[in-house]
Amino acid sequence: MGFLEKIGLKKKEKLDKGVEKSREGLLDKLGRAVAGKDEIDAATLDEVEEVLIRSDVGVNTTLEIIDRIEERVAKDKYVTQSELQQMLREEIIKLLKEHRPDHPAKFEADLPNKPHVIMVVGVNGVGKTTTIGKLAHLYKKAGKKVMIGAGDTFRAAAVEQLEIWGDRAGVPLIKQKHGADPAAVAYDTVAAAQSRDSDVVMVDTAGRLHNKKSLMEELEKIKRAMGKVVEDAPHEVLLVLDASTGQNAMQQAKHFTDVVDVTGLVLAKLDGTAKGGVVIGVSNEMDVPVKYIGVGEEIEDLQIFDREDFVNALFGDSAS
Repeated sequence: MGFLEKIGLKKKEKLDKGVEKSREGLLDKLGRAVAGKDEIDAATLDEVEEVLIRSDVGVNTTLEIIDRIEERVAKDKYVTQSELQQMLREEIIKLLKEHRPDHPAKFEADLPNKPHVIMVVGVNGVGKTTTIGKLAHLYKKAGKKVMIGAGDTFRAAAVEQLEIWGDRAGVPLIKQKHGADPAAVAYDTVAAAQSRDSDVVMVDTAGRLHNKKSLMEELEKIKRAMGKVVEDAPHEVLLVLDASTGQNAMQQAKHFTDVVDVTGLVLAKLDGTAKGGVVIGVSNEMDVPVKYIGVGEEIEDLQIFDREDFVNALFGDSAS
């Protein structure tokens, strides 16, 4: 087995392990819903609907999936359990948004801007800081020159944690004193990245949940500060969500997409939860692609999100 094949196998194993709890819950519930059924009828689909909702896929997305399945079942006289699972796979893959071509997910890909400016948002405790550290490491490993900025100046611990991750990734960090203006930190970070010819610059932001007006004003101020240094910055806004919070993650996504143009989602802590179904609902309902998923605590345990790989891992390879 070649080196690249080994890397691919390791990534697959990490993904399989990362969604293990979600897979066990989903397949067990689906199994009970269709057990002993000779064909898939309306009552069976009602049970499947309940399974998807209880798996944190979300009501609206579940109804959309069931509507699509009903259309397909209506065309066939007979649908087996394995055929139903395959239909679910196919329809879920279709619902998950594709990566945007102007925001390549591959770390070695050519970026449309230099520096390519990424603003990272999300509430406290979702894994925002660790996600930035992992992204910085993976970009650097791919040959990119990276810089990060500690824009969450309201929590001294956030700056310290980002500093630790910056050291681990081997990338420079721009910071100011506790309580400093986050927009000033963002400005200095992007300016430093530009002067040092960096390829990628990521700026952390405060994760406080306050009213939308305050949140909008703060994020807009940070964005304007970046835009004064590099035209059209930030080029990406990544929203980090904690997959283990299930439907709370959905509510957070709605909160942030109401006030800022989120271009991509990062679902952290996927490995510790049975609520992985939220990945499907949040991408579909927010109309935003999932760009990365966290499948462990190590610095390399952040994967580019692949729709087919994720759904196949969620349902298990046996039904593919």
